[in-house]
Amino acid sequence: MTEIPSAARAPLGLRLYGAVGFLAGAVIALQISVMRVFAVGSWSHFGSLVVSLAMLGFGMASVFIFLMKGWLDRHGTGSATVALGLVGPLAVGANLVAQLVPFNAIFLISDPMQKWRLLANFLLYLLPFLSGAFFLGIVFRQGKANFNRLYFADLLGSGLAGLAILGALYVLPPERLLVAPLALWAVALVLWVGMAPLGRVGAALGGAGLVLAAYLMLPGALGVPDIAVSSYKGVSYARNFPDAKRLYRSISPFGDLQVYSSSYMHFAPGLSDNAAFNVPELPANSYVGMFIDGEGPSGIMRSLPPEDAAYYQYLPMYYPYIVKPNAKAFVVQFGGGLSAMTALNAGASAVTIAEANPEVLRAFRSPDLKEATGNILADQRVKVVDYDGRLFLAHTDERFDVIDLSLADSVGLSNPGGFAISEKYAYTQHALTSYIHGLAEGGVLSVTLWNKEEPPKSVMRFYATMAKAAQEAGGDWARSLFVSESYLSTTTVLYKKGGFTEADIAALRQHSADLSFDEVYSPGFAFDPASAKGILAQYQASIFGDGTTADSATAGDGGAAPGDTPSVDGTASDAPPGDGAETAVPSTTLARLVWQGLVQGGAADVTGQYVFDIQPLTDDRPYFAGYIRPVDLTKTLDRLDSVQDDWGYLLLWATLGMACLAAVVLILPPMIFGGRAGMGQGKLAVIAYFGSLGLGYITVEVGLISWFTRALTNPTIAASVVLSGMLVFSGLGSWVAERITRTGRVLPLVLVSIALCLLAMMLVLPVALESIGALSYLGRIAFCLVIVAPVAFLMGFPMATAMNWLALRGRDQMFVWAWGINGSFSVVGAAAVPLIAVSFGLSAVLVVAAFGYGLAMLAFLAMARVR
Repeated sequence: MTEIPSAARAPLGLRLYGAVGFLAGAVIALQISVMRVFAVGSWSHFGSLVVSLAMLGFGMASVFIFLMKGWLDRHGTGSATVALGLVGPLAVGANLVAQLVPFNAIFLISDPMQKWRLLANFLLYLLPFLSGAFFLGIVFRQGKANFNRLYFADLLGSGLAGLAILGALYVLPPERLLVAPLALWAVALVLWVGMAPLGRVGAALGGAGLVLAAYLMLPGALGVPDIAVSSYKGVSYARNFPDAKRLYRSISPFGDLQVYSSSYMHFAPGLSDNAAFNVPELPANSYVGMFIDGEGPSGIMRSLPPEDAAYYQYLPMYYPYIVKPNAKAFVVQFGGGLSAMTALNAGASAVTIAEANPEVLRAFRSPDLKEATGNILADQRVKVVDYDGRLFLAHTDERFDVIDLSLADSVGLSNPGGFAISEKYAYTQHALTSYIHGLAEGGVLSVTLWNKEEPPKSVMRFYATMAKAAQEAGGDWARSLFVSESYLSTTTVLYKKGGFTEADIAALRQHSADLSFDEVYSPGFAFDPASAKGILAQYQASIFGDGTTADSATAGDGGAAPGDTPSVDGTASDAPPGDGAETAVPSTTLARLVWQGLVQGGAADVTGQYVFDIQPLTDDRPYFAGYIRPVDLTKTLDRLDSVQDDWGYLLLWATLGMACLAAVVLILPPMIFGGRAGMGQGKLAVIAYFGSLGLGYITVEVGLISWFTRALTNPTIAASVVLSGMLVFSGLGSWVAERITRTGRVLPLVLVSIALCLLAMMLVLPVALESIGALSYLGRIAFCLVIVAPVAFLMGFPMATAMNWLALRGRDQMFVWAWGINGSFSVVGAAAVPLIAVSFGLSAVLVVAAFGYGLAMLAFLAMARVR
């Protein structure tokens, strides 16, 4: 094979640029494919960890290339060929073996073997990324005089592959999705060997065909599952029912949606136990279950005969219709349709439903499900909005008597499964404010959540958020709230615009009594904090206690005299105690204490003493995660089993620590051996410059995915749009950067401009993303790309320009090392972004990125002074 030209500005063939572009695209497609495998098989897509794996591959490859520079001077092209040829087989082999060592995420803390299984998965999937990075590193090293153009091909191929994989998600199911990166790899291989003497193209095609055949056929031949789905996921239970039948399946970027039926399937979210005594037994096969990426079920209820319609009255979603009969209702998230069915059976005059996932609506309109659902979408009272309910309410003049957001998350807001860092924009203070503004005068907002955590966390955080939104709405907001819950089942929060009347309160209390639900808060509800004496210390001891004094305080302990109701600070009032206060379970007592603090202004005293962080959700911090305060992290090390339901958040901290260690290990060898290799001075400046670029770029990339999920409502699509937009426009920037001749003057200005753009985006994004909510989906995608384009274009300059600057100054030994530093710090950034967002907000992510580019400007000035 002809050696890659290394003379300054020697022309390179289109085949080489094509090979680089298609291989870079294969790497991006493989990242998304591995995320989908994790999402379907486990509970999390491990997005930041998969990105870290890919970046770690680049960092490791740079070290290998540095240590093997003598060998590569003689055998560079052959080594690149081997590395490229191994990408496909390693991807197939890693995926196959990974299914033999599946891990169960919910036992990650309690079962030591799960940690090793998780490590084995990550090491296996690292191999193809390492091989691909090795190929790119060799090509960059040998063609360093043309780095701008090679880097442009790299970024352009990666960006276009992001869009290609988005299309592939409509065609290829998760268990066949690796076909996409394998196809891109095959094209790269053929283009690469096409530069060699004739005869090798056929061998490359034959080898790629064998690899693809192995991927498709080996699992069945060896009895290995295509994707090892955890036996604890909802879809696994559904498949194992004796009479289970899959009624429907659709694949798309919105997820792998499947619907199963079985006579064993029962789904009664929050159903009162009293229903068993007052409602006839439901007909057989009343439910079917909907699963998205194996999560669920979201219960889909068949149309019930009139004599069984009383069933709906025992569901918590029925609450608002007690005080608003014949309502004009709006359902924020359609889901399985149970809230809409409840509204129709409660006598609603009209029901508008919103659903951000178009595949859900397509499923309900399919012939296979029309019979199972009673064809609810065809009901004349039903109007369908085919995008997110929050976005609709922010842009409509319509007002509704009831707005319902109930059990939209089939397994809870934060759960042991591990979507621990998933954005929940539907529940933020800003979202609740939009819902309140969408109410007609006297209208009721009803939010029902799962309440299955003990100690409670997500419910408490939502209580704080709801109180903030109600307070912002103004008026006598304390009279506008009613809260009821069922132990380890559900909680319902009602907000009435204009406040509840005495008749309303009496009716709601009677309904709660009929359902045997616990009243938590209502206007005039008297709660005796003496009944909560020691409750905060009790929960603190349950997590961080030494086990010898579990705290003897119970919900019934107290020293107040009858009729005296101390406030949060212990002073007495004359209000009588509420019914059932002496017999309530601790979590209900805690909820009452929290609500009293929220309403009376003592929230800081209560929430500050609670064992978990339950600060309100905002659009800047839309996470039901990060309940363990950073100051308490060290206390969890010897009792991880007590906080294992927050394992996803803890895993990110562990990942950040390992990423920092890996970055140091990867940077050290060139530092130690650099003197003998002739690297010269300025190594610290090189580390600071390229490390800042790697940290800044990945921080913007991962952070914008979270930002854009607000407008695009789907993290997979947001990731594809951000990755494609940033990589393509950055590639164009790197191509234009080739024409810069006065690097020392221009590059600092570009770096400062990037930092200023990022700070401006921090101010513009909240308004811009809210303003595009009513656009079509393609319109929102186009708008997001327009937002990304300017800063991404500028971000393509610094890496390409500085690498070319090193090459032209003969800093050959630093060239690939600098590229590896960039990748190593990207590993750190990918792990750090979710933690920064959860702890300080998404705005802080952009501030950190801006700081990174500002630091890069100073580092470049230092680097330029070194001869």
